[in-house]
Amino acid sequence: MRLNDALRKAQTLGLDLVEVAPTANPPVCKIVDFGKFRYDISKHSKDKKPASSKLKEIKFRVNIDEHDYVTKVRHAEEFLDRGNKVRVQLQFRGREMAHQELGTHLVEKVRDDLSGMSQVETEPKIAGRNISMTLAPLPANRRKRKFMASENPTEENEEAASVSDASD
Repeated sequence: MRLNDALRKAQTLGLDLVEVAPTANPPVCKIVDFGKFRYDISKHSKDKKPASSKLKEIKFRVNIDEHDYVTKVRHAEEFLDRGNKVRVQLQFRGREMAHQELGTHLVEKVRDDLSGMSQVETEPKIAGRNISMTLAPLPANRRKRKFMASENPTEENEEAASVSDASD
């Protein structure tokens, strides 16, 4: 349709002629209400925005076993890999409060172990019976996982069994 004919038709309908695809040959236009058209575009662009990163929490205790520690750090790595922030919280109970330096060492160890995946957003703070620290993920191209889950857990068990058989 010619431009003059399209403009005349839009005016008779009380609507606007909007160019939708200017790079097409010939350019594509629509007869629509321009205010509603802009509203629909803004609503569509809001739907495409990714949700803001969530805050995940990992809780530690001072007397944590090495295997439990590795499991929790592995979960923290997964959260960071998905783009979530991680709050590391260490909780003291009872007499553990007398040895707060053990807790600060553990939180520093977590920070060092996750340094390939994250940066410290809030430094470790002691608040009552807790020490908390927030980690933000690094950009995707700079992340390096340290505690990756094994691909095939049965292979790991077989290797451990063969080592124990050899030692007998």
